[in-house]
Order: sequence, then C-alpha cells, then structure tokens
Amino acid sequence: MARHGAGRGWYGKVAGAALGVTALAVGASVWTAQADAVGGPRPQASASATPAGGVERVDKTIVHASDAGPRGVNITIDDGPDPQWTPQVLDLLREHGVKATFCVTGTQAQAHPDLVKDVVAAGHRLCNHSVSHDTTMDRKSEAYQSREILDAERMITEASGGVRSLYYRAPGGAFTPYSRELAASRGMRPLGWNVDTKDFEQPGADAIVATVERELPNGPTLLFHDAGGDRAQTVEALRRVLPWLEEQGYSFGFPVR
Repeated sequence: MARHGAGRGWYGKVAGAALGVTALAVGASVWTAQADAVGGPRPQASASATPAGGVERVDKTIVHASDAGPRGVNITIDDGPDPQWTPQVLDLLREHGVKATFCVTGTQAQAHPDLVKDVVAAGHRLCNHSVSHDTTMDRKSEAYQSREILDAERMITEASGGVRSLYYRAPGGAFTPYSRELAASRGMRPLGWNVDTKDFEQPGADAIVATVERELPNGPTLLFHDAGGDRAQTVEALRRVLPWLEEQGYSFGFPVR
C-alpha cells in the first residue's frame, strides 16, 4: 500500500503519486500500515521530552487488534485537532456512544489545546502522530526521529493537561525499528491500520462508506481524518458508517496495548 499525499488545505498541495510502500503480515492476513501524508512547512523540533517516572514500556510491534474482541473495531482519527471538524466528529461519536483514538500532531495539539482536552474529557484516547507529520521520517537520522516523537509527546501531554499518548502512529506509515523501540520505551504502542478510507482524497461520502464495507475483512482498525482539508465528506461518512457497524454486530474498542 502506498504512502499518499493529497489536497490538504493548510497542510499542502496534492502530491498525487505514491511515495512508498509499507506492508505488514499479521497472522494469516496482510494488514497494511499506511497513513496520510501531510505536506507544508515543518517547524523545527525543540528540546526533547525527558523520560518521566512511572512510564511503562509496551510492546514495540505494530498493533492492529481491538481490545473489543473478534467483532471489535477501532475508529482512529488522524491529523487534528481542527477547530472546524474535530467538534463535529466528537458530536457524532458521542451520539453513537463510540470511543475513538485520536492521532494528533504536536503542532495541532499546541495550536488547539482546548480541543485536545475535549477529546480526553469525552473518554477518547490520544496517539502521538509526530510533531510535523513528516512522511520521510524513516529516511532521517535517529536524532531527528527522536525529536519528532519526543517533542510531540511533550506538546500533546502539555495540551491535554497531563494526559499522555498511549500510541504512536508514524506519519505515512514511516516506522523504523528505532522509532518503534523509542515509542514503546515511552509507553506508546506503535499503531497501524487495516482500512484506509482514503477520505483525505475527498472521493465522496459514498466512496468512503463503500471502502469501509469492502475492506473491513482486512482487519479492525479504520483510518479517518479530522484535519488537513475539508472533512465534510468524512463527517457524513462517519454519520453512516457508525450505525452500519452497529447493525452488523460490531462493537467499538481501542487498539490493544
């Protein structure tokens, strides 16, 4: 599966072509670990976070499974928070009694701390999505990867009022052995996905819903976005997908840790 770039509003211009491939075999299934690519200028990471007491190491393998069991699904929301779209996503999740995992960037968390606090207050979990969403992180130095992960950890924790990220999702699926080890040592389980809804491409709500219905057998973790452009189609798709999943007998959970 390809790393991808698309029109992302304030994130950057359409990248169009696939930039890389990340594939993961889990059991008998091939569960892909890819994510959205966000362009635009990248701020310089500052001082890295210092390891805090009480942080327990987690498994460094990339997780897809749901803690809700074999009929469980994980809703994951990337790139925010965004003042226009995140509140709408939160309203829909609350309406259906669904808890989700929000993979937030350090820059967005720092810009919108109240929204990060809203996510936490609603019972959702936080995931570190790096400082600046650099999808070429896997080709950068370990020092650079460390700054992106640890600075984001600090920025998100500060924005949330002290609540830490429980997962780390590499931008563009650009995991490395080093980044997975570092995240795991900080208590953040590397997080992949199975169903890329392609909502970042704005293919229409019908197409997003059809992708979920078609690809759900690939695994339980679904990827949506609440930032990086006009997410009206994502909101409409979630409005339809959430009750459909319930009707099919699925329950909503969090990725296992």
